[in-house]
Amino acid sequence: MTEITQTRPTQRSQAKADRRAALLGAAATLFAERGFNGVSIEDLGSAAGVSGPAVYRHFASKQAVLSALLVGVSEHLLAGGTRVANAADDPATALRALIAFHVDFALTEPDTIRVQDRDLDALTEDERRTVRRLQRRYVERWMEVLATLHPSLAQVELRMRVQATFGLINSTPHSARVGGTSVDAGAARPVLERMAWAGLNAH
Repeated sequence: MTEITQTRPTQRSQAKADRRAALLGAAATLFAERGFNGVSIEDLGSAAGVSGPAVYRHFASKQAVLSALLVGVSEHLLAGGTRVANAADDPATALRALIAFHVDFALTEPDTIRVQDRDLDALTEDERRTVRRLQRRYVERWMEVLATLHPSLAQVELRMRVQATFGLINSTPHSARVGGTSVDAGAARPVLERMAWAGLNAH
């Protein structure tokens, strides 16, 4: 009896987490295609395989979905970037790990990048402030690693190099398409990684 009591909440919790993730995935796709204002709660529910009202079991509003998507991805980047950099044995390896991590994000989450580019202003002021704070910390993590490789560079140039690299990698939703056909991620990845490394370490 005790074992059943402990198992059921875990299963329910996992099912709830899976449904929430499905809703966020559907939101990224639909917001990228139509824009935040062009998507309804019913659209989100239908895309995730639930009724519109069922969405409210997971999110208080469509605004809350957008917030969870954009704040969540910023938290993911900061946590993941910090993890891979800290796991590296030396600064060069840390920088390569950061590049690989961000390229992987851009290749697997192109819809989220589109949504952030277009619909960030649809967040509340507090939510935008949170996103920007997380983004700033992520940039600064890259700057710290880059500074160990190029100690003579001023902070302003370190920041410029990192932000320009993000611009390059985050352009993937556009650059990884040729004539309306998506370029294979396996082909795009090494190109982006080489270009990012060259830009960050340019003399």
